[in-house]
Amino acid sequence: MKLKALLKTALILGALLPTVHQAAPAPEHPNVIVIMTDDQGSVDAGCYGSTDIETPAVDRLAAHGVRFTQFYSAAPVCSPSRAGLLTGRYPWVAGMPGNAAAPPIEEADQLDGFTGNGLPASERTLAEMFRDAGYGTAHIGKWHLGYAEGHKPLDQGFDYSFGFMGGCIDNYTHFFYWAGPNRHDLWENNRRVRMPGQFFPDLMVERATAYIRKQEGRPFFMYFALNLPHYPYQGDSKWLDHYKSLPYPRNLYAAFVSTLDERIGRLMTFLEDSGLRERTLIVYQSDNGHSVEQRAHSGGGSNGPYRGAKFSVFEGGIRLPAIISLPGTLPEGAVRNQVAHGCDWYPTLAELCHLPPPTSDLNGRSLTSVIRSPDAPSPHDTLLWKSGQQWAVRQSPWKLLHKPDDQADTPRLAEADKEWFLANLDEDPGEQTNLARRHPDIVERLRALEPIAR
Repeated sequence: MKLKALLKTALILGALLPTVHQAAPAPEHPNVIVIMTDDQGSVDAGCYGSTDIETPAVDRLAAHGVRFTQFYSAAPVCSPSRAGLLTGRYPWVAGMPGNAAAPPIEEADQLDGFTGNGLPASERTLAEMFRDAGYGTAHIGKWHLGYAEGHKPLDQGFDYSFGFMGGCIDNYTHFFYWAGPNRHDLWENNRRVRMPGQFFPDLMVERATAYIRKQEGRPFFMYFALNLPHYPYQGDSKWLDHYKSLPYPRNLYAAFVSTLDERIGRLMTFLEDSGLRERTLIVYQSDNGHSVEQRAHSGGGSNGPYRGAKFSVFEGGIRLPAIISLPGTLPEGAVRNQVAHGCDWYPTLAELCHLPPPTSDLNGRSLTSVIRSPDAPSPHDTLLWKSGQQWAVRQSPWKLLHKPDDQADTPRLAEADKEWFLANLDEDPGEQTNLARRHPDIVERLRALEPIAR
């Protein structure tokens, strides 16, 4: 029986039963919101140890959920990381090894007819899984998984989409201007919409709450893909004033992180006021490490003890904040030190929402047992990353990197360390000492696991 019919039957039976005042049972088919932030540093939240940035909403998620300390994104850069989350497959396996194309230059009313790389239509996304189970499905925010036919959100299982298709926009003009001529990039269900002067994160919350209201009790899956704190840094004036004593560019970055946190707080308050919070499973994750690009003022974010940043397969590029929360059902205020990965959300959400297990070949593994118990083993013996010429493999405490890029770290990599770098993460989580020459046998064993695009 379809989920819609099951829900209708449950409502009819519920109306016939006497009222009993008791704690709400765990929802069988909870709503799901996946929040992905953009270029948020490894430790840039209060619950991850930051003492100079205020993130009460994210901290509240952690207080009412499970926080991971060894959580890895699928890639150290935007599009592949998002592809891994939405498909449960390594990005190069899912056909998204690098960033998607920039927005089109043409001033067309539709996206139809444009070409360019993107997430293949053959990939089965989280949205398709939830849609086929009877859920409403919405994409709100950044996409960056392709413009061409078959690559857009409405082609990938979402019944509603609002946001931009490229890698970044100005939050007030909604123009992409990274390279070439300025290009307007704001769309609603594949139609260009112009809202000059309106702050994009506010529009995200507005569209998200409006969509939830329209579901009228129907379970929904929402991919809430914030574009903060990705450059351009455009924090609220009150936060810019609040952090004026911090050194540049930390002050600009901190203001943008608190700006994003406040929008998450507004969305959570809406769920609470609507009586939906204990029926809504929330996942929170950053897509990759903080940026040290010139457009990001060459930094501002923090990777804490970890080496590397965005674009790097060192820990600072891929080891990131991640939280899952469903109050009253999942553990609260819990911390998990087991190794976990962005591809794991796909099978985890399928299990927690009581949906049929995915039939495609996933690289992710369900984290349900880990979420429920601090003593459960990690579902991963081995994890892989590939980004351009770089690749890395982690197996237990050992991590081997090939042609690593340490980005802005000091001291820079020695020439001898630029080909192979071996670290024992239990003893050296900051990856400061290259053990490759001391353990050639481990290097050879891990080299045999090189990720191959196929």
